[in-house]
Amino acid sequence: MLLIFALIKVGTQVVVFLALTKEILDINILFYFFKSLFFLIVKYGDITIGGAFSTLFHRISFREFRFAQTMIFAIEEINNSSSLLPNISVGYKIFDSCGSTLPSTRAAMGLINGQEKTFGKSCTGQSTVHAIIGASKSSSTIVLSQIAGIFQIPVISHFSTCACLSNRKEHPSFFRTIPSDYYQSRALAQLVKHFGWTWVGAVRSDNDYGNNGMATFIEAATQEGICVEYSEAISWTSLDEQVERVVRVIKTGTAKVVVAFLGYDEMDILLEEALRQNITGLQWVGSESWITSSNLALRKYSGILTGSIGFAIKKAKIAGLQEFLLQVHPSQDPQNHILKEFWEETFGCSFQPSLKGVKQCSGSERLRDIKNPFTDVSELRISNNVYKAVYAVAHAMHSMLKCGEKSEEVNMSCTWKSILPPKEDVNFSLQSGEKVYFDERGDPAATYQLVNWQKNSAGDPVFVTVGSYDASLPDGKQFTIKEMNLTWFGESKQVSRPISVCSESCFPGFRQAVIKGKPICCFSCIACAAGEISNSTNSAECSPCPLEYWSNEDHNKCVPKVIEFLSYEETMGALLAGFSLFGASLTLVVSFVFFWFRHTPLVKASNSELSFFLLLSLTLCFLCALTFIGQPTDWSCMLRHVAFGITFALCISCILTKTITVVIAFTAKRPANTVPQCSVLLQRMGVLGGTFLQVLICVVWLTLAPPFPHKNTVYAAERIILECSLGSSIGFWVVLGYIGLLAVLCLILAFLARKLPDNFNEAKFITFSMLIFIAVWVTFIPAYVSSPGKFTVAVEIFAILASSFGLLFCIFAPKCYILLLKPERNTKNHMMGRNQVKT
Repeated sequence: MLLIFALIKVGTQVVVFLALTKEILDINILFYFFKSLFFLIVKYGDITIGGAFSTLFHRISFREFRFAQTMIFAIEEINNSSSLLPNISVGYKIFDSCGSTLPSTRAAMGLINGQEKTFGKSCTGQSTVHAIIGASKSSSTIVLSQIAGIFQIPVISHFSTCACLSNRKEHPSFFRTIPSDYYQSRALAQLVKHFGWTWVGAVRSDNDYGNNGMATFIEAATQEGICVEYSEAISWTSLDEQVERVVRVIKTGTAKVVVAFLGYDEMDILLEEALRQNITGLQWVGSESWITSSNLALRKYSGILTGSIGFAIKKAKIAGLQEFLLQVHPSQDPQNHILKEFWEETFGCSFQPSLKGVKQCSGSERLRDIKNPFTDVSELRISNNVYKAVYAVAHAMHSMLKCGEKSEEVNMSCTWKSILPPKEDVNFSLQSGEKVYFDERGDPAATYQLVNWQKNSAGDPVFVTVGSYDASLPDGKQFTIKEMNLTWFGESKQVSRPISVCSESCFPGFRQAVIKGKPICCFSCIACAAGEISNSTNSAECSPCPLEYWSNEDHNKCVPKVIEFLSYEETMGALLAGFSLFGASLTLVVSFVFFWFRHTPLVKASNSELSFFLLLSLTLCFLCALTFIGQPTDWSCMLRHVAFGITFALCISCILTKTITVVIAFTAKRPANTVPQCSVLLQRMGVLGGTFLQVLICVVWLTLAPPFPHKNTVYAAERIILECSLGSSIGFWVVLGYIGLLAVLCLILAFLARKLPDNFNEAKFITFSMLIFIAVWVTFIPAYVSSPGKFTVAVEIFAILASSFGLLFCIFAPKCYILLLKPERNTKNHMMGRNQVKT
């Protein structure tokens, strides 16, 4: 019943598999299927190990035949061992799986049921094999494992890498001596990333091996930022038109790197078509199935495959194997047609005398004179996996004998479930020192050699180890690559690493911008915006600079922002400083003129004391403009606003007092001798009182919230404007408002005194000066608020200088004109407006 159930289950799976892979059941497959029934190498023993190899595939495969002979060699070596399975003979039964699922099903049933050449017999009960070595293809091994798993017969594969076989629920009794593609696919993605290839093509075998392996590779490649331009599939049963189409896709693609996750049979078919279409100049990245295949290491393929790189199983040496292989001869088993076919294929002869045009095999030919994949033991990689698999079974059987009774027969109460626990019983070392063990999924340690196809001095392809990969090591240490030893695609003189990208790299200062409708690896390069940089190649984003830094012209480095303030070194600062000194000097000249003519009626009538106070305050007003030029500091920020407020308060207080004095002088009704004495006292009190109130306001301002230097990064993103923050805006506007209040009062009084005697124009001059002063500062407010950066300071200085020049010229220019140019008008009578001829 178990066997019937197994047949139904396996039959269903085979049908589904054939439907999914579109495998065409033509006459050739049927021929190989029936031919496989008669390929059987048998030797009986106390313990029997089964084998399934793809020896017959179109024609005999020397490589697979070597695997089968390696299995026999290992069994013979164990039988001759006194320490491993002593007094126990190990036999073997080897079927051909033909590299297809249907023959693999037949081989599995033959191994389990004990049927050799017939269909009609039913299950005989106990399986004739205790373990199965094989098969070479993942799809065949899946069928083999599922059938054998029903009977808890271990299957140990030497070449099946599909990650799906690590599923313990589906394959509870499966083991292998080759790493899973789970590791290889990710290693290939990391390898491609290592060399900077972000735009690759992909071609795979249309079976479990290729489909699962490529799916894992694409997933890992996507995580690494690699894009796959195309992903095509072929199988060894594909029609010529399909293979031609796949090669045409590769040829017309823009990717210069092709990842080939192919079995060596499919790779052979692909290379034949690539040779026909003359495909060259591609960098091939291969999987372990073909990257060290001596069947492909032919001169005709060297123009295509030279420079290929990929992961391979570690190379090993098996002592005595070559001598064993050279002893293979048809006479060892005259009834075994596979030996005859091997001999005929090797020497190009035939044992059939009736064939015309073909020389007859004599049997005296020597394998020592032949160099082919069967006799070549320089690249023992997969053969070593077969060797390890046989020894794994032997060590497991040895452990089973220990758990049973000591007798000549094997105690079957020790089940295979206890024979092959992952990390305990099967853990041994070969004679070469290599350790063999399985993890909880039945997989060995994932270690690879990185192999590069190069040419030797004779021009023949050779496999050169250029690095290694160990999945057990932490990230960043898994790869060891000697790039100096690499040969790239084309001739061996090629020294530069190939480039395979969809878009050229974006240099520092640019960022990638995805092109709509295209993969992420296809992008355009956009310059970083102002204030942003990218300091690496192919940056996905531009990074903003810190607050006090700005991007340089190339946008690849953040540099300190330019600090901007009104300095003496620049033209505008120098001009304003010059006007300030000129105004102060001119005021001093006027003071000297007034001092020189201090005894004249005009100076006396102008109230000389207030005039000198006013000239002093105007000098300070001109000079206070200098405090606004230069780099702001704590002291300069406080000084400039305080000096501005106090000097202008002093200036306007003097003018206001002068105006009040004029009004009092011409409207007083008291005796003349009392007015001057009272006027002097009022003048001094008016000037001091008006100035003291401004000083008090400034002291409160400096105490509560004084001005301070401030780096303004808001107004101009590309530079830092170093300015004086007001500290308290209220304090500034109160200072400015107080000056304005004095000016308005002064303007009103001067306007009321406009009808004084015509020859005394003091009130008119004050009126004009106040109009100019108020106009300047009313204009200053919007200009001050809207001016950017250092121009704010320039506007303030201009307002100070303009108002100071306005006061100086309006009040003192007419008097200086009379003093210097019209001395005849500098008389008391003229000042009083009296007619000189009148008595």
